[in-house]
Amino acid sequence: PGSWSGTGKIRVQGQNVERLRCRANYRPRGSSGREIDLQLSCDSDSYKFDLAGQFTADGNKISGRWTESSRNVGGTANGTIRGDRLEIHIESSAFSAGLSMATKGKQQQISFDAHGGGQVVDSSITLRR
Repeated sequence: PGSWSGTGKIRVQGQNVERLRCRANYRPRGSSGREIDLQLSCDSDSYKFDLAGQFTADGNKISGRWTESSRNVGGTANGTIRGDRLEIHIESSAFSAGLSMATKGKQQQISFDAHGGGQVVDSSITLRR
């Protein structure tokens, strides 16, 4: 839980790689210790996304819902937890993405590849507390 920030790279198909600047906030929800709200905002010179989600862990499975406000899309998220790594598939009717997140101490590595809206996007981000 808490606030994280960092940088990364993003490549939109057909465009040059750009540097991303990102902020994330993770807030536990409920008393079970298995629910968390996420806000992740990143931007580069020509790309921006604002992701919010509500996720629940059940054993080694994770599920939830997400919205991306700059594109007005949202959908479901399902994945697995293996130690310090999350592997999540997110989708909506016009968008899908694979997301991998590993947390070690005060550092997170996030990578995703997204397809939808006529774009293919690959990104890697390093966040720190």
